[in-house]
Amino acid sequence: MKKILSTLCLSTLALAGIAQTRTARFTDFRYEGRDALPAINKESQYLNPIISGCAPDPSITRKGDDYFLANSSFSYYPGVPIWHSHDLVNWDFVGYALTTDLKLGDGVGLSAGVYAPDIKYNPYNDTFYLVVTAIGSGGNVVVKTKDPYQGWGRAIPIDVPGIDPGFLFEPDGKAYIVNNQDPDGPAEYDGHRAIGLREYDLKTDRIVPGSAIQLIEKGVHPEDKPIWCEGPHLYHIGGTYYLMTAEGGTADNHSEVIYRSDNVKGPYTPCEINPILTQRDLSKDRKNPITAAGHADLFQTPTGEWWSIFLGILPYEYGNNTYCNTGRSTFLLPAEWIVTGKTADGKLLRQPILYPAGKEIPYVVDKTHIEAQGQRDQNTGNVLITDFKTTPVKAKTAATLSSSPLDPLWIQVRTPQAEWYRKSHDGALEIDLRPVSIYSQSNPSYLCRWVKNHRYDVQVTLSKNFQAQSPKEYAGLAIYQDEKNNFTIGRTRSAEGKPVIQLNVTDRGAHSQTISLEDKWKNKDIQFRIAADGTDLRFFFSTDNGNSWTQMGETFNGRILSTEWAGGFTGATVGMYATNQHQ
Repeated sequence: MKKILSTLCLSTLALAGIAQTRTARFTDFRYEGRDALPAINKESQYLNPIISGCAPDPSITRKGDDYFLANSSFSYYPGVPIWHSHDLVNWDFVGYALTTDLKLGDGVGLSAGVYAPDIKYNPYNDTFYLVVTAIGSGGNVVVKTKDPYQGWGRAIPIDVPGIDPGFLFEPDGKAYIVNNQDPDGPAEYDGHRAIGLREYDLKTDRIVPGSAIQLIEKGVHPEDKPIWCEGPHLYHIGGTYYLMTAEGGTADNHSEVIYRSDNVKGPYTPCEINPILTQRDLSKDRKNPITAAGHADLFQTPTGEWWSIFLGILPYEYGNNTYCNTGRSTFLLPAEWIVTGKTADGKLLRQPILYPAGKEIPYVVDKTHIEAQGQRDQNTGNVLITDFKTTPVKAKTAATLSSSPLDPLWIQVRTPQAEWYRKSHDGALEIDLRPVSIYSQSNPSYLCRWVKNHRYDVQVTLSKNFQAQSPKEYAGLAIYQDEKNNFTIGRTRSAEGKPVIQLNVTDRGAHSQTISLEDKWKNKDIQFRIAADGTDLRFFFSTDNGNSWTQMGETFNGRILSTEWAGGFTGATVGMYATNQHQ
């Protein structure tokens, strides 16, 4: 009787799905960029962007010879990637600033979440600070550390409204935060914004009560009703305060402008030459354009040279529309200080120019005052990524065999609601099928990376161990702009219950095309492949380890992966996907 009861209990647990999670197993992931890049001398030149793919809203700081750079991550998890460099050209990934405290739950839009970080080293207390907007996860927050390689402290909510906060640290021990916010009076038009200032108490990590003031509103030419003064940075250089902001929105009209003041609290007046960075006035028919330049940060090297980093877009199609699937990338250029006049008492008026008006931002730049040995393709150029090779992982104990390290550049959509992926003892990736689809505003079982090129080839092997048991089960490769604009190719079952290989196209929320082919090779591993060339996307599968490929459908419109088509602010991602809620 005890044996029968035990068997019944185990059967009941199995029926309830407990300890019966279905898993898809992926191996041999490969991404290879194939863009036609300009030729450079890697010893004397570098290639822009310095961080390709979706690396927007860059901010930079320096401690000695160490540079640290932060980018926005929006509703991808973990939040705020941090990079390190000694030479400004070659960047190594450090980690993420927001992990445990990042709570991006269901319904948080993909272009909400975490954006416009400002990373700054405070030499007066030997501490790194990062302040960032986290819509859907606490508003504006601060994290800090003595060493970015050792991780960051808990997120500290701060009483700062609006978005895009940025730090200034003063020798007298005071600190200030500037931010984008509503103007003091009613907004006169859509995009009418202001820049505020608040004193920050470094001892309590709180805003000093009563310290909030408005520094500027609208922009450098208020009569023209400029939009979206944002992304502010405040600098104290040579006894003068400089307030630098983006202006014009983060598309083709994007620009960077600058103001000066003798006092941190103002008044601030526009410098004589503005904008100090833009590409909006150039011809639409120029070849290989870099567009939407702005959201810059200004910094000085140990030897006294001035540089800036900023975001820009590399469209594969430009004219009436700007189509780009890689999002906004990080660029680097030397900055120039010029004298623009004198005050009544003879003081020279100086200001920086990040890049001269009317000139095209270059892809190839001379390494003036940069001591860099070459330039790796790790972050720019034709990136090559391989992962999940089925080779045994060496480990001392059985416990560590079950979970080998995962490359931290793999990300997911929103904060994970469960532990749904792992590396197996032989290095493969295992992803649990969960009742969450890629078409929801939730956290699907989709592990991905940023697309970093216009022309590229990506493929992965799905093990034969996964055999869909119903049309609800699906596993394969996805390329994703958001829940309404994406492609998937994978294994599933038809409505009649037959094993099929299926390609799905989702365009502005409509499942616009589904192509299914009977899966006659269900007892074989299957390779899925995406070949991209700007506008054109083609999808393939192979059952003989890539020796021959079968194309699914014809050539598809890759524009649906662009923000011009889909809206929002992120680039596209590509990666492995599994679900038991397939639509």
